[in-house]
Amino acid sequence: MFKTPTYTTRRKALASTVHTGLIFLPGNHEAPMNYTDNVYPFRQDSNFRYFAGHNLPGLALTIDAASGESKLWGNEISLDHVVWMGEQPSVAELAERVGAERGGTLAELSTLLKKHAGEVKFLPPYRSERKVFLKEHLGADAGADEGLTRAVIALREIKSAEELAEMDIAVRTSMAMHAAAQKHAAPGQLEAHVAGIVEGIAISADGRLAYPAIVTRNGHVLHNHYHGNILKAGDLLLIDAGAETPSGYAGDITRTFAVGRPMTGKQQAVWDIVQKAKLESIAALKPGVTYQSIHLDAGRILAAGLKDLGLMKGDVDEAVAAGAHALFMPHGLGHQIGLDVHDMEDLGEDLVGYDAETQRSPQFGTRSLRLGKRLKAGFALTVEPGIYFIPALIDRWRADKTCAEFINFDALEGYRDFGGIRLEDNVVVTEGGSRVLG
Repeated sequence: MFKTPTYTTRRKALASTVHTGLIFLPGNHEAPMNYTDNVYPFRQDSNFRYFAGHNLPGLALTIDAASGESKLWGNEISLDHVVWMGEQPSVAELAERVGAERGGTLAELSTLLKKHAGEVKFLPPYRSERKVFLKEHLGADAGADEGLTRAVIALREIKSAEELAEMDIAVRTSMAMHAAAQKHAAPGQLEAHVAGIVEGIAISADGRLAYPAIVTRNGHVLHNHYHGNILKAGDLLLIDAGAETPSGYAGDITRTFAVGRPMTGKQQAVWDIVQKAKLESIAALKPGVTYQSIHLDAGRILAAGLKDLGLMKGDVDEAVAAGAHALFMPHGLGHQIGLDVHDMEDLGEDLVGYDAETQRSPQFGTRSLRLGKRLKAGFALTVEPGIYFIPALIDRWRADKTCAEFINFDALEGYRDFGGIRLEDNVVVTEGGSRVLG
């Protein structure tokens, strides 16, 4: 947790923007894995944690937007709980730590919400039990407040110095995970062995994984969480894994390397193209530039490199305008990162990543870009270009003659078993450009 003034300042800023109504920010409850007392590892709601700090289940925060008064609600633990969990601070003590008042029990909160249902403002719910709770207490027609949502986004997307210090820690731990994986990965091992090394380092840093790790020799499967393949000498191993600090801030790093020996010339040539796209994209980051334009510039770098390898052809600018590069990179260049690895995605991807000026593209590949709008100093984001050879996608494009004027499909036959390469860093936009975190 940060010091008390951090949370009081954040809540004051939110109340002054929203002006009226009762802001309701519920924390998460524990979720049973297969029976009541065997629960999934607890993860606090990021919006609650941003304004109330505590990573404990069964709490809720209300803010009177007119007066700025904040109250923390929750039930005191019983003696039976103390036997199993040890002594715990009272809700009043928890409230004092973040500069709020003690509200009352959760039953008393329920009564308050029903009484003032028409005045309550809340964020988009993402857990089913919360959706049910909101309908029961505020009415079936109650919906998330867009004004509140936009106000929270505006606050959370600008990272403070203390937040960036936590993110530096997350990235340094993430890099240690990748270094250990590269050192220990060897032919004959299961991918699961390397995945265990990665997760163990995250835990040993008093944190956890920020998201399920991708550790795969089949890097062309973008979100491949299967770890059952046996590694072979020369396999490209793609690892997308990030640590979460005890404070909740995430790292999100991707590296790709050859197992047990140096890369072949063919592998290195593709790796070099991706590395060039990553470095030049980072160099282009600065306030006022749209991330959508940097994404497209990265596409031109990839297309030019692939043209040099004989895999693409024609005019590079025309190829990217037609979306031909998306055969090789069917995802966006990056996204915001912070308390969430895809920061604030629960609040609505378009509200977080786009605005009235910059609209999401409908084009395959670019439509998957989560962040497109103009960058501001304080934005923390990922830069993660990649080149993938996806046999099913290649076959479909070839059969449909999609972008046939820009793709050398015959040459691609020699890359069907290549896999994929992605390289990813986390970067903060500064007043004068950018800084790679960690």
